[in-house]
Amino acid sequence: MQGMSGILIIVVMVALMYFMMIRPQQRQRSKHQEMVSKLAKGDKVITIGRLHGVIDEVNNANKTVVLDCEGIFLTFDIAAIASVTPAETEAPASVEAPSSAAPESAAAKVEDQSAASEPESNAADSDSAK
Repeated sequence: MQGMSGILIIVVMVALMYFMMIRPQQRQRSKHQEMVSKLAKGDKVITIGRLHGVIDEVNNANKTVVLDCEGIFLTFDIAAIASVTPAETEAPASVEAPSSAAPESAAAKVEDQSAASEPESNAADSDSAK
């Protein structure tokens, strides 16, 4: 009977190891594979080294991805992608400014700059007159 209980304990430990370690890893791996299969140009990604970039090209044959990191293009294995933020197809409406407000603000800036430069030119004229 003691030999049977020892075998039972080993079987229970193997089952626990499977459900606590192996199965969650398999789920995580399949979730990552699904995420990587949906990569597209323009998606914002973070690599496993915490490098942030935008996908410029995906090469499924070589299993590589080219990232644009502020003008620097880097090639990574697809497995190096840790997380993905899909590309936005449309800009939010709140970002757009009314078209009539832009010319007014530009004109106001030009007037402010010309008013600020006048006292300096008057001071230079008065110095040269002395």
